[in-house]
Amino acid sequence: MTKESTPIGGQNQAYGEGFSADELEKLSIDPEDLGLSPDLVIPPSVPLNEPSGGVPSVIDTYPELEEAAELLTKHSGPVAIDTERASGIRYGQRPFLVQIKRGDSPIVLIDPEAFEDLTVINRALSGAEWIIHASSQDLPSLRMVRMHPSRLFDTELAGRIAGLPRVGLGAMTEELLGYALAKEHSAADWSQRPLPTPWLNYAALDVELLVDLRDAVVELLRQQGKLDWALEEFEAICDAPDPEPKSDPWRKTKGIRQVRSPRQLTALRNLWNERDLLARHKDVAPKRLLPDSALIAAAKAMPSSVPQLQRIPGFHAKLIKRESVRWVRAIQEAAREENLVPYSIPSSSPPPIKAWESKRPDSAESLKIAKETMSELAEQYSMPSENLLTPEHLRRLCWEHPYPSEETAIEALRGYGARNWQIDLVAHPLARDLAEDA
Repeated sequence: MTKESTPIGGQNQAYGEGFSADELEKLSIDPEDLGLSPDLVIPPSVPLNEPSGGVPSVIDTYPELEEAAELLTKHSGPVAIDTERASGIRYGQRPFLVQIKRGDSPIVLIDPEAFEDLTVINRALSGAEWIIHASSQDLPSLRMVRMHPSRLFDTELAGRIAGLPRVGLGAMTEELLGYALAKEHSAADWSQRPLPTPWLNYAALDVELLVDLRDAVVELLRQQGKLDWALEEFEAICDAPDPEPKSDPWRKTKGIRQVRSPRQLTALRNLWNERDLLARHKDVAPKRLLPDSALIAAAKAMPSSVPQLQRIPGFHAKLIKRESVRWVRAIQEAAREENLVPYSIPSSSPPPIKAWESKRPDSAESLKIAKETMSELAEQYSMPSENLLTPEHLRRLCWEHPYPSEETAIEALRGYGARNWQIDLVAHPLARDLAEDA
C-alpha cells in the first residue's frame, strides 16, 4: 500500500477521519508523534470497493429463499435493508433487488421478480429493527412485496435531525465512518437480467456499513439530546397506515395550467388514463412511453383524426403510432362527454400562497412571521425547518388560525399529525410571535 493511500484502522472502525501532513500541522499534531513518517499522507476517507465477504449471488429460487430466511433468523440484531428500483424505466415503484444484512450474517441479495412476494423474509425479520436509508423511498417498494418493519431506524432522516449538511448515504458514510462508497450505478436499469457483477457489488455495499452508520448517528443524536425525537419519528412511520390512492392523479400532469377549458381537461384525463393503462400493460414508465408535453398538446388541439394526431410532437414513435386509434378515441369521447371534469376540485388544503394576500391577508402576514420564527428555530436546533415542522402543517396553522393561542396551536398541530416533539419545540414560539403581531 503506497503512502498516498494508507488507511488507519479496520473496515468497521467508526468515526475514521484522515488528514494530510499540512492539516495535522494546522491542528498542532506532529505526524511523528503518531509513529508515522512526516511524509505520510493519510486520506480523508478510505475507498470501500467491495463487501468484506465478497459479492453474493442473487437468490431467485424458492429453496434459496427459504435458506436465506433461515440464515437471517439465526442471526440477531438490527437488519440493514435496501432496494433497487427501475424508476423512470419500468411501470411503478416495485423493487428489482432487495439487499439485506443482519448482524455478522453474509449479505443477502434477492430478486423479488422471481417470487410472488417476500413474506417468508418478512417473517424471518419479525420484531427486528430495520435500518433503511431514506425509508420514504424504500418502504413503498417493500410493501409491494409484503415486507413492512415493526421497528425502524432511518439513517437519512436521523442525519437531517442531527443537522448534518449532507445526508446521502455516501456522504454520511464518509463523514461518520471514513469510508467512501462507490455510487456509479445509482441510475442503472435494475430490471435488467442478469444483473452485472459491478452492479451487485454496488448494491451490496449499500448495506455493508449501514449498521455501523446507524450506531454512529445514534451516538451523534444522543450527544445532541435529539435521539428521542428521531425515535418518535421512526415509530410514527412504522405505525402509519398504507397511503390511500391519490385521487385524480392526472391533475399532476406537468403543464396542466396550459389547458384552459373543462372539455380539454376531460380530454387530458382520458389521454392520461389511456397512457397509464398502456404503460402498465407494457411495463414501461408512463412518461417514458409518452411525455406529459404530448398529452398537453393533444388535449389543447383536440385532433379528430389519426393524421391530425400524428402531427403533434411526441406521437411519432413506432409504439405510439400503432396506438393512434386509442388516443383519438380518448379525445373523441371527451368531445362528446356531457359530464365534463371540473376545472378545480374542492380541497382541504390551503390555496396556493400567492392567493393568500387577496383571500386572507391576515393569514398571509401570519405565514410570513411564522416562517421567520421557524427559520430561527431551525438554526437554534441545527436542523432543516421542514423537519422541525412539516411545511403543510405550518401553512394550515396560519391559514386556519392566523393568531393562535398556544393551546390552539398545540391542538391544531396535533390534529394535523405533527409529532409531540415538534409541538413541544414550535407551538409556544409560534403562538408568541404571532400574538405579538395580532
